Amino acid sequence: MKVHRLVIMVVDHDDLGAEGVRRELEAARFANNCISPIVMAQDTVDIFWSDRNPVNITAERFGAFCELFSRRPGDP
Repeated sequence: MKVHRLVIMVVDHDDLGAEGVRRELEAARFANNCISPIVMAQDTVDIFWSDRNPVNITAERFGAFCELFSRRPGDP
């Protein structure tokens, strides 16, 4: 399983890949064009998925996300 970092966190259950997720977000049609997402940068990490993965637990999700992408190339 892969987790992609855009500005939002996307858990890729269908193995779309980072480019596939990006295309889906950018091609989505929102009512009245209220938002127009454009992905400016992305990053991907591989994870082992289980129902107990911290990314899948609401109370642990933010910390797990930060840990997955800590000190990654392109970080400020």
